[in-house]
Amino acid sequence: MVQQFLRLAQRGTDEKEREKALVSLRRGLQHPETQQTFIRLEGSMRTLVGLLTSNRALLQLEAARCLHELSHSEQSAVAEACLPATSYLLTYLSGHSSEFIELCLYTLGNLIVESEAVRKQLLPQGIVPALVACIQSPHVAVLEALGYALSQLLQSKEAPEKIIPENLGFGYFLAVFERSHWYLCGSCSQPTSAGSSLLDSSLLQHMLRLMQPGPKLNLGVAVEFAWCLHYIICSQVNNAMLLSHGALPTLAMLLLDMAGAAQRMDDAGLELQLACPVFRCLSNLLTEVPVEAMGEQMELRDERIVAALFILLQFFLQKQPTLLSEGLWLLNNLTANSPTLCTSLLSLDLIEPLLQLLPLSNVISVLVLTVLCNIVEKGPAYCQRLWPGPLLSCLLNTLVLSDIEVVGQSLELLQLLFLYQPEAAQAFLQQSGLQALERHQEETQLRDRILALQQTAIHG
Repeated sequence: MVQQFLRLAQRGTDEKEREKALVSLRRGLQHPETQQTFIRLEGSMRTLVGLLTSNRALLQLEAARCLHELSHSEQSAVAEACLPATSYLLTYLSGHSSEFIELCLYTLGNLIVESEAVRKQLLPQGIVPALVACIQSPHVAVLEALGYALSQLLQSKEAPEKIIPENLGFGYFLAVFERSHWYLCGSCSQPTSAGSSLLDSSLLQHMLRLMQPGPKLNLGVAVEFAWCLHYIICSQVNNAMLLSHGALPTLAMLLLDMAGAAQRMDDAGLELQLACPVFRCLSNLLTEVPVEAMGEQMELRDERIVAALFILLQFFLQKQPTLLSEGLWLLNNLTANSPTLCTSLLSLDLIEPLLQLLPLSNVISVLVLTVLCNIVEKGPAYCQRLWPGPLLSCLLNTLVLSDIEVVGQSLELLQLLFLYQPEAAQAFLQQSGLQALERHQEETQLRDRILALQQTAIHG
């Protein structure tokens, strides 16, 4: 197949024959063994690049599709074999065919993620200005592909030091994006120099506006740019700036919007895809909020956030259980330093739905127990609202388990509960709690905590 492609391409046969050869090659390149054969055969990539740079649009498109198939390979050698084509792929991002631009963007995104050598070549070749130019596209498919390519660049290991702080001229990125047809809000500003930091304030405003709920929000585009924001947050370059430019309220609004869509069952698949990066953005940003500032964040005092999160947890339970841990980790970070949201959990009667998640898995159990610890440690008034109730019997059930982390978190919760609600200690003794503790006394990691809990239960 590869040999036949080379013969037809090099013989200068008519365009239809060469197009058929490229179609056949593209199908073959879906298989790893053909990919390896292709990159090892002398002259194959040079011939493909020659067709990519020809003045025949159909041949260019088919050649780009062949490169796209190669870019799917998990072998870095295959990605690196595509290096001669990268400068042309970048050049064609300024073309007129939205289909061709979209294809080039996805191909570049795939190559970026597979090879450090490709990333090192693309940066000096000007991938950032090329991406900026694509933002002028009125085509949603191009913008979604752009978000994908950018997210691959931002999650690379070089991003925190070499891409986010220095190399991305995102002041210009935003100025151009705000003039695009897809996003019609805000006034146009003059482009800044290409050397400005990615964390330019206009970038932050733009990233957040991309995820603003509303009729102009495209979920596919929002998913890709939510991941972009997630990778920027994970870089730890300047999360304080993200907070100062309103990241939390924007993400909170999007969370409320997702819960409404989940209730209506609108675009359930895309809502599931969007939930993960939004949850991670919120969870990681919450760890950056100083404890003394938690009460100043209006969005962190709104019980609708807790209600929305539980709507989504119930939705995930039915549709995508693997996302439950993401939601519970967010709930943990929301309640860790917020008495207001702990009160919301109690006043909205959400403790029992939370306890019902305990049997699902050890990971879920630990997260649920951690959230409950967040509530109980707020003091006696919070414990009184948990008592009496199903909490103690659920904790006794967890003590039957063999997982050390689950049992350890249960012990911590019981210790806090006994401290603030002595009646719970008495009920624990009456329900054979000490016998349940004996089951774990040989566990070195638990021994001291078990002894301390026994003392608290017996002597107060």
